[in-house]
Amino acid sequence: MTKQTLEILTVERLKECKVLLDNNCYSGAYYLAGYSIELGLKACIAKQINQYQIPAKAFVNDFYVHDLTKVRLAGIEYHRALKEKVDADFAINWGIVKDWSEGARYKEWTDVEANDLYNAITNVKGGILAWIQQYW
Repeated sequence: MTKQTLEILTVERLKECKVLLDNNCYSGAYYLAGYSIELGLKACIAKQINQYQIPAKAFVNDFYVHDLTKVRLAGIEYHRALKEKVDADFAINWGIVKDWSEGARYKEWTDVEANDLYNAITNVKGGILAWIQQYW
């Protein structure tokens, strides 16, 4: 999978999330919203991989983990922590987004929870996707 494919999938999953929200399918929307951020972070990680160098096994294994706290692997953890200190909207949005996990697909999510996650990702002020896109 290429970095460009990950970028495209990030946006596509978010569009699909919006369709689900608009049709009151909140659990699926919640899952896809978080998954879009995972894909975006993986695009940032893919940017770091040199085509002529084999990454460390732990790095590769962590790439396949569905854990948004792996943002450090994307090489943007420092920037995230800094932005969180100076941008209250971003801090609130990251606080919502960081709690997503792959296990979200096994839970029921309300309209408020699904919309909160979607908005945290897409907000003009402090939105997480726009921030991630700066680094991919």
